[in-house]
Amino acid sequence: MGGRILELRVHGVSNTPLAETLGLTADPGCEPPQPRLVAGGPVTGFYRSATTTPLDPIVVEAYSWGQLTSGARTARDVERALWTLLLPFTLANVALHARPGIPADPATERLASRTGMTAWLIRLFCLSLTGTPVLAMTGVGVDLIGWQCVDEGCLSRIPGPWEFLAGSWWQQGGRAMAVGLTVPLAMIGVLGLVAWRSYQYEAVMPADPTTNPAGRRTPPPVDADVPVGQPAQEPPPVPEPPPGPPTNPLQDPTFWWGEGQLRRAAVLHLCTGTVVAAAVPLGTVSVLDPPNDARAVLTWSAVAAFIAVLTIVLVAIGRPLLTRRDGATPLGRWSIAVIVLTGIGLAGTFAVLLLPDGAAGSPLAELRPPAGCDHDPAQPGCRTDRSLPGFDRVIAGLGTGQLLLLIAIGATARSGRRGGATPAAVALLIALGAAWCHGWLPAAPPAPVTLWQFSLPLLALAAAGLLLPRTRPTTVKQPLEPHNDLAWRGRAPAVIAGFGWLLCLAYSAGVLYWVTNRLNGGDAPVGPPRVVPPTPVAWAGLTFAAALLILALVAVRAVVLFRRLRRQEYARLSARGGRLSAHDLRRARDVSTHQALHRLVGEHALRLIGWYAGAMAVVAVLSCAAVLSAARPQTMTTGGTTVVIKAVGDVGDALLGLLPVAVAAVGLLVYRKNTIRRSVGVVWDVGTFWPRAAHPLAPPSYAERAVPELLTRTAGLIALAEHDPRRVDGIILSGHSQGTVICTAVILQLPHRWRRRIWFFSYGCQLTRLYGRIFPAYFGPDRLPVLAEALTRPGGGTRWTNFWRDTDPLGWPVTAGERDIAVTDPEALHPSDGEVADPPIRSHSGYPEATEFQRERSRVAWLLRRAVPSPRRGLG
Repeated sequence: MGGRILELRVHGVSNTPLAETLGLTADPGCEPPQPRLVAGGPVTGFYRSATTTPLDPIVVEAYSWGQLTSGARTARDVERALWTLLLPFTLANVALHARPGIPADPATERLASRTGMTAWLIRLFCLSLTGTPVLAMTGVGVDLIGWQCVDEGCLSRIPGPWEFLAGSWWQQGGRAMAVGLTVPLAMIGVLGLVAWRSYQYEAVMPADPTTNPAGRRTPPPVDADVPVGQPAQEPPPVPEPPPGPPTNPLQDPTFWWGEGQLRRAAVLHLCTGTVVAAAVPLGTVSVLDPPNDARAVLTWSAVAAFIAVLTIVLVAIGRPLLTRRDGATPLGRWSIAVIVLTGIGLAGTFAVLLLPDGAAGSPLAELRPPAGCDHDPAQPGCRTDRSLPGFDRVIAGLGTGQLLLLIAIGATARSGRRGGATPAAVALLIALGAAWCHGWLPAAPPAPVTLWQFSLPLLALAAAGLLLPRTRPTTVKQPLEPHNDLAWRGRAPAVIAGFGWLLCLAYSAGVLYWVTNRLNGGDAPVGPPRVVPPTPVAWAGLTFAAALLILALVAVRAVVLFRRLRRQEYARLSARGGRLSAHDLRRARDVSTHQALHRLVGEHALRLIGWYAGAMAVVAVLSCAAVLSAARPQTMTTGGTTVVIKAVGDVGDALLGLLPVAVAAVGLLVYRKNTIRRSVGVVWDVGTFWPRAAHPLAPPSYAERAVPELLTRTAGLIALAEHDPRRVDGIILSGHSQGTVICTAVILQLPHRWRRRIWFFSYGCQLTRLYGRIFPAYFGPDRLPVLAEALTRPGGGTRWTNFWRDTDPLGWPVTAGERDIAVTDPEALHPSDGEVADPPIRSHSGYPEATEFQRERSRVAWLLRRAVPSPRRGLG
């Protein structure tokens, strides 16, 4: 029973089948043998072949975590597929972890530092991103339904009994808007329910990090798990010395356990969304019908409560009570105060809206569009823009503020605190310019320019801050190799969060267009429309069409690069080995296709994404200037240009209107189609690896369950008693693709005494070309060598072997001190040794079947058996 080595395989994305992970084969026409569950459960479990025996020198075990994301055809899996709607929040959360220069010890990060300031800006942006769909649903409920839908014909097109709003009593004051306010509040309730359910998803924690976790300075107990048969006179092993200061943020013992932080942040986001939703009707009623007497008391009480909520939130997102992950900590008095103040403000808002019109201003019924404007647009009160007064400015202001936040995030992450000075100054100048253009400045003459003419050069000036010189690290342990520098020159947080912002705007505009079309009677309504979307939303279709056009151009560029790389690889293959047969030349074309894809992803993919991000930044600046103009796209030009703009805008509007339907269709197909289900799962496998430290409403992190389970399994098997039949002398932690990232997190959390019996196999590895460039604080050239140092053998050498292929688009050398082995793929261009089929091109799969892998595994097993550790002690 002694001398066994366990190879623990961790699969990559897309929920690789267990039989494939374990390398089980079957006869033609037969099903592969079913693996046997040896630990865990049906969602996440450890499996071995049913034929494994205690006498096997090397045992292969597979850890399956794919049910957490890709899953199976179950109702729970459909719910995970609908997380597609939360993809903007996922990207915003990932942006927090893409900051360069994050300190190795999170407790040492200060708000005034570059990373601390960037983190505060990202969390502030995440709050605004939560407000974007809330504002869109407020537009649906308060503007389209509560303000513009004034007759039964319009209200009858809404599912549910909404016709009562056409009554005379509900048309007075803001009563219809009070009913419409329930629409965004219902969405906030759904988001809160999803956040709570996703916490239940994460809460099945197999290990408690507070019980002597890795990295604690408390030594493990010396009398834990002592084998019964151990001689009493044998002295206990020398306690492991206290670990030094952390050298990688992944060594933080609470990195994967932020239950309290998640709850506190969820309270802040949900309450902020409630404030945004309630502020729209409350502000409109207060401006159009200035309050007095009892209305004034209720209005100013609600306003004071909302201001207090926002003040607490803005301070909290920069304080340690939210930024540090301290396990299962309670909400605290400030979170409870935010909940109470939000409730007070919301109650005051409903009271103000349900009261009749005041005497200080014009009755709201006179400002609301009258019934029948779609049949007789010339009757008194009918206007071209019938949307809620002031709602256009709110949307334009939020979008412009988010753009400036993104610029500040990118500039600060790249150049330090000086990068955020220009966007802050531009935000102040635009606010003053808006007050000047609208005549709100006392004793000031009218502005000689419009707001968009004033804002466009200022936004361009703010964007120029992204070009400031980059702040470089003081020390780098590893020389930079080709394609190993920072992604997008240090602007990765802004690029990732920016894509989330654009997607969130597309979702929100798509919902508004879809509801507008439904209320108007379809995509081609007869006569004038009953309702119209807010003016800034009219620019969304044009912007969406421009984004798709730019994306098509980038795709064309990628295809051109791919074809050029394929020609280069084919020329290299055809010139190798002398004269090749026609069969070999055909095979060389197939191999060169995979090799070209390997180079395209590793050498050019991030640059292509950067080009697209730069082009979209220009489009975003122009679009923000346009929405500040309060004009629709068709009115900005004359002649034939108007026709073109209208045609492009109509196409973009149609695509945006179909976006919610397309997302719902993806959710349905995920339930029915295995291929689509696994494809959607890939998105979450990559995006939800990181814990929710910035946006609590993003989908949950599967690593918060996978990493502790692997920690428990590996350390528990090594710590077994000497005569336990389950005992192993060493573990080869074998990670494929995304599994290498999970294994890295596991190894960095393990105490040194358990790492001595671990050898790390990585294959299909993205630790340098992708993760190292996008997340340099964890896998960059000055942080990844920490993993190699943790696996260094006493006699020299590193217990880490990396396998890669030049046909693998997602696998490259690591060059961090490990042993790199190039795997030949395919083994030959033609059959040999009596075989009639061509050797397969395995690309990103099948590494364990390679000869190089088998040879290295035998060598590593021999090395791990050479020295049996002293009798095991308790798990520390």
